[in-house]
Amino acid sequence: MSERPTGRRPGAYDLPSSQPAQQKISAPRAPRAVADMTRVEIEADDTLEREALEALDAEPARRQPSRRRLSFGKLATIALSSLASLALALSVDRLISELFARADWLGWLAIGLTILLLVGVGGIVLREVLGLMRLDTVERERRDGRRAFEANDAAAATAVVARLRTLLADRSETARGRARLAELRDDVIDGRDLVALAERELLLPLDARARALVAASSKRVSVVTAVSPRAIVDLAFVLFETVRLIRAMSELYGARPGAIGLARLTSDVLAHLAVTGTISVGDSLIGQVVGHGVAARLSARLGEGVVNGLLTARIGLAAMDLCRPLPFLTIQRPKAGDFLGDLARGDANTDATG
Repeated sequence: MSERPTGRRPGAYDLPSSQPAQQKISAPRAPRAVADMTRVEIEADDTLEREALEALDAEPARRQPSRRRLSFGKLATIALSSLASLALALSVDRLISELFARADWLGWLAIGLTILLLVGVGGIVLREVLGLMRLDTVERERRDGRRAFEANDAAAATAVVARLRTLLADRSETARGRARLAELRDDVIDGRDLVALAERELLLPLDARARALVAASSKRVSVVTAVSPRAIVDLAFVLFETVRLIRAMSELYGARPGAIGLARLTSDVLAHLAVTGTISVGDSLIGQVVGHGVAARLSARLGEGVVNGLLTARIGLAAMDLCRPLPFLTIQRPKAGDFLGDLARGDANTDATG
């Protein structure tokens, strides 16, 4: 008769609970005052802030084609200008006749001064016409460069690069790039590669200067907005800085417009911002989202300076799009959000020193 095996004695075990473990809730940290604002690190990593900055960089600026039809306003302007010119000519003729009646030398002096006046006016008109022609040349170069790059047309790319070298011949920053292009002229066969090489060698140094111009201008606007006592001062300085930035950007890329060309370029920049809704974005979405995110760590006045600096940066980037002889094909286009950290640090330094 066999013996039955001895079984294992029963024991008690702790089974894992089916309820999730409750995490200990720590007491919130008491708020503290930050004495040194320069130590505050600002990161625009919030989803709403990123959306706001992306809306600020909706799309690159493009010049709108001008309408050449004769409108009633243009007809009235031409007629009024012609009448004013006739009235001025009759007044000068009457003045010269009266001076001849008094003394011959006075009449001849008036004729000489009139000739000098005509030469000066002719020079101004010629300068304005050449400035408008340079703007058209830059626009045509940008359009032809994009077409040659997309079609991979070697002949068209060669012509585009030759015109680009001529346009930027007086810029010392492009001397090394022009020499590099002359070196590799027979080695690059594809049209797309030739345009990409020209963009990298000729425009990359100018792009660095353009970014520096935009950063400096946006910082000035941000600081002045933060410290100025009245809104009229802000408005006047922003207008002055905008025109100054657009002119500097056009001269950097070889456009060098006159007064009429600068007015047209400024109009194109503002029209692009209005069409893409950048102005409304800056007034509502940026002011609310970035104001509650980045600017909330500063003061309300400094937050307004950051917003105005961002809008100035967007204006500078739009001017960069319109003045650059080639579109951004292989080089990454800068964005207004790239200047956010510098603007916030600059305003924080202003608050700390103030």
